Amino acid sequence: MALEQLISDDVKTAMKAGEKLRLETLRSIRAAILEFNKSGIGRDMEDADEIKLLNSLAKKRKDSIEIYQNAGRQVEADKEKTELAIIMEYMPKQLTEDEIKEVVKKNMEAAGVSGPSALGKVMGPTMKELAGKADGNLIQKIVKEMLGIG
Repeated sequence: MALEQLISDDVKTAMKAGEKLRLETLRSIRAAILEFNKSGIGRDMEDADEIKLLNSLAKKRKDSIEIYQNAGRQVEADKEKTELAIIMEYMPKQLTEDEIKEVVKKNMEAAGVSGPSALGKVMGPTMKELAGKADGNLIQKIVKEMLGIG
């Protein structure tokens, strides 16, 4: 089922259940989908577009959580954490560190490189392959670790 239809169905369910925060979050996802549809790209939303959109919304929540926590505003941080959890329900299953390491190892072998100078040759294909399946910061940390950087 397309993300747009799934979100619309879940908005109705949240309205009936009276779940205010869930409804607010789902509406923000739906607004982002509508913005994409009206952007003039001239094609339907594909899986990669859905993942990119959800990643963008999740990143905004993560940034807000950090800002609120640094400012000592725990109530707002908790609200953002709840919204992030709702958004993550629609993301593909996130990979574990071991699964990410397997992909990084495979890409290192495919590029035939190791060491600090290989960062770009390994990061590019790894990020492309794991888009939406793992956090970019975690991927970068693992790649640097496996290449012996910092």
